[in-house]
Formats: sequence, structure tokens, C-alpha cells
Amino acid sequence: MSVKNTVFLALFALGVATLSQNLQAVGAAGKNTAVGASGLQLPRFVALQAKKVHLRTGPGTHYPIDWVYYRETLPVEVIDEHGPWRKVQDSDGTTGWIHRQLLIGPRYALIRGKTRTLFAEKDLASARLVIAEAGVTGRLLACEGIWCQLIIGGKKGWMERRHLWGVYKNEEFD
Repeated sequence: MSVKNTVFLALFALGVATLSQNLQAVGAAGKNTAVGASGLQLPRFVALQAKKVHLRTGPGTHYPIDWVYYRETLPVEVIDEHGPWRKVQDSDGTTGWIHRQLLIGPRYALIRGKTRTLFAEKDLASARLVIAEAGVTGRLLACEGIWCQLIIGGKKGWMERRHLWGVYKNEEFD
């Protein structure tokens, strides 16, 4: 085999490997998904781990701080990765970069709109456990159909998915 053919085959194999890593498919989230450099799905939801988190304009400490979050467990959506840095988007659409050490994998959801009720069962007629204001976060445990199970204020119950930010439209898990 000639050197030219060997180089071509090597480049072709590299291109196929890169393409297979970057191919997008529609996942359970109902969105286009890909696998990031970390091996985890993009996009995905995570939460802020620290009480103070800097959102930077680029992936590194040499980039300016664009925003400071003071909300531990605030959900954010990871939309890109660069080394240990994660490009995130918050519920207001603000994007920037956060170091992965400041993020946690357990899921949290943010209540949207106005005051919402956490019900004992997946039924609007069931007992009301918590009345929570917009902006409150709850630990997300499961989602089935139109309902998601959360823990808010130590109470475990169900809320309609449409009232939450931090879970995809058709995503189901437990």
C-alpha cells in the first residue's frame, strides 16, 4: 500500500470516528442531543453546587465574570463543554461558562410563572402538600407523563411539568 493510500485511510478513519462522536440523535428529551467531550449527553440539566458561582464569558478564569449567581441548587442547562468548563444557559436564557466543580448532577427544577401547588398524588384533586412561589427550587425525583415528583420544603409530591424549568417536555425518568 502506498504512503498516499495509508494517509488517506488514516484520515478517513479519523473522520469516521469524529463523525460518529458528533452525530446528533433525538433523545428522550425530545431535543437534538449529542455526546460532549465528557461522554455525557448535551444538552442536559444540572444544578449549581455552590452558594456563589461566577458565570464567565469564556471557558477559563482569564475570561471576565459576566454574572454571579447566589442560588445553590439553581438548575442550569449544559449546552457545550470545553475541558473542565461547561457552557450553560439559565431559565432566563443567559449563557456563559462555569467550571464543572461548581455544578452537581442531582436534578433540581425551578417553579415558573406564579404560585404553584405540590400535590400528594398525580391528581389535581389530591391533598395539597406545599404552595410554592415562582423561583423556588425543588429536588426533581421523577417525571411521568405530565407530572414530575419533587421534594420541596421536605415534602415529597407531584407537580405538573409545565410549571417547571429544568426538565424537558417529553423526558421521563425515575
